[in-house]
Amino acid sequence: MILALAILFFLLALMNALFWPRVRKAGPIAIGGLSVLIPARNEESNIADCLRSVLSQGAVVNEVLVYDDHSVDSTARIAASTGDVRVRVLTPDELPSGWYGKTFACSQLSRTAANRWLLFLDADARLEPAACARMLSEAARRDLTFLSCWPRFVTLSWPERLLMPMLNFVVFSVFPGPLSPWRGDASLGLAHGACMLMERHAYARVGGHTAVRNEIFEDTRMAQLWRRAGERGLCLDGASVI
Repeated sequence: MILALAILFFLLALMNALFWPRVRKAGPIAIGGLSVLIPARNEESNIADCLRSVLSQGAVVNEVLVYDDHSVDSTARIAASTGDVRVRVLTPDELPSGWYGKTFACSQLSRTAANRWLLFLDADARLEPAACARMLSEAARRDLTFLSCWPRFVTLSWPERLLMPMLNFVVFSVFPGPLSPWRGDASLGLAHGACMLMERHAYARVGGHTAVRNEIFEDTRMAQLWRRAGERGLCLDGASVI
């Protein structure tokens, strides 16, 4: 039985590696603007490179908000020194009872954002050229209001090289990625918090980050709630975009 389960998990992981839907090339985009929202706490070693990759996306990004979550390093100063008028650094509020730090930061970012589409991005994420255009185009093609892109992991240290592939294998061996576009089951909701694109009206209907305010895995929980609310959401192989 153990051998049979091991073979089943391996075959599912192989199916995902070969057939999990990928983010394709950008097509025509008709949107009401894109806000990139970055929660950042003590990210002085990451925030500059993250912002550089975001600002290189071009005119498709017309607002970048960084929530400096009570950093004790130079995160806020570095973010404010880009010289690009699209970038604003938000002053943090005190964390309310019942919230986790990242979910509250994302909620505050969403309240300030001015555009129809919201891209929540971790500070240690790097966007490839035209990534935003490709994600928006993919959302339009698939009629999505939620799109998460599973990133390509850059591993430098030996612990990273050991553990990060294990994380991928665990996910790939239990989640039937190729089936998720065809089934709307809430149980097939999956997301990676490093990159989540949401349409703001659908975000409000689902309850936004308030609905996952005390969830540790708020990304996948959000994806499940999204589907449960009748909205279309997918997690795609985003190794070529992030």
